[in-house]
Amino acid sequence: MSLEFSIDGRKPEVKLIESKGSRVKISIDGRVYDADIVKFGNGLYSIIIDGQSFSIEMIEEDTPKHYVLNTFYKSFNVEIIDAEKRYQRSRLKGSKIGGENNISSPMPGKVVGIPVKVGQKVEAGQPVIIISAMKMESELKVKNAGKVKEIRVKEGAVIDANQILMIIE
Repeated sequence: MSLEFSIDGRKPEVKLIESKGSRVKISIDGRVYDADIVKFGNGLYSIIIDGQSFSIEMIEEDTPKHYVLNTFYKSFNVEIIDAEKRYQRSRLKGSKIGGENNISSPMPGKVVGIPVKVGQKVEAGQPVIIISAMKMESELKVKNAGKVKEIRVKEGAVIDANQILMIIE
């Protein structure tokens, strides 16, 4: 399972390979680590990697999913980038190709509803596709008013992240 973080603006490639109790095997930027992670207080963690022990203090910032990680020598600003954050980022980008609006999936999931039809006029902010991902339903909404030009998926379809689902002209 891939995990996405921003650490002081850098986005390392992190993959959780295996997890058994407090023991984890993770890959960070292609390098595999075996770690034992134990929480021993409110926001305090003990991590043993390759026989070396580290103490980490994790302090939640004012906004959810933002933390300051303190080690003995250094502090890091960390943001956890989950499906919700990726969705917000994709909506803010406003994907346009050739003057057409693309509605794309911010995450892998399943299409559970398409409340519009080809040729239908839609208003800014109107939901056009409903997807289910990680046991939650999300409405994908039109950024700008227009008309549904093409629907590239059907209800029940399994979709990938960043897959173009609908084009609004």
